[in-house]
Amino acid sequence: MLEVKDLVVTYGGITALHGISLKLQKGQIVSIVGANGAGKSTTINSISGMVSPKSGKILLDNESLITKPRKIVNRGVVQVPEGRRIFPSISVYENLILGAYRIKSKKQTEKSLEKVYSWFPILKERGNQGGGTLSGGEQQMLAIGRALMSEPKILLLDEPSLGLAPLIVLEIFELLQKLNNEGLTILLVEQNARKALSISDYAYVMETGRIVAEGEGRLIMDDPVVKRAYLGGTE
Repeated sequence: MLEVKDLVVTYGGITALHGISLKLQKGQIVSIVGANGAGKSTTINSISGMVSPKSGKILLDNESLITKPRKIVNRGVVQVPEGRRIFPSISVYENLILGAYRIKSKKQTEKSLEKVYSWFPILKERGNQGGGTLSGGEQQMLAIGRALMSEPKILLLDEPSLGLAPLIVLEIFELLQKLNNEGLTILLVEQNARKALSISDYAYVMETGRIVAEGEGRLIMDDPVVKRAYLGGTE
């Protein structure tokens, strides 16, 4: 479904990605884990069109996906950015409606909204509140809900657990599993390697712009080298 081949990204004279390759099949949760600065966000930003690669390929259904971000969204690949980036001065409802800009049918937009409300009931309760009045966890739900309003084929998530309390992190990851169980394909970039690997069908471990390990999520989680480097020991 989505394939990255030999992707190289540079910032000035610094190489951020050294020819990485990865795949995401329909219906999977695939994670990219690694320490801060490993190149995880650069990878996902390249896929969403926010960063232009120096070389390599990004393919969706065997067709190039290297184009403008708006066209990438129109092809069904939507990113939830790190830090959420909701619009704090407008209502929760208005934030969600902005996510449906590519849907032309009012009826379909209303259907998408009801679906989002079924996944995130708290957003319906808070519909008239300003986005900036929500808690961190609620803002993350709003950011995910806004992305889902466009009815994506693939949801890209960049550090969804960042800055959230452990109980909220657990709730967010449970929601991601529920969305996946309902058919959504997810590419997850996450510094919380243990949580990410626990829900992933497949995972890639990144270090200084290179993929240093890959495999099924739970098998990677049991790898002693990965445990020592990214999971805080071998226990």
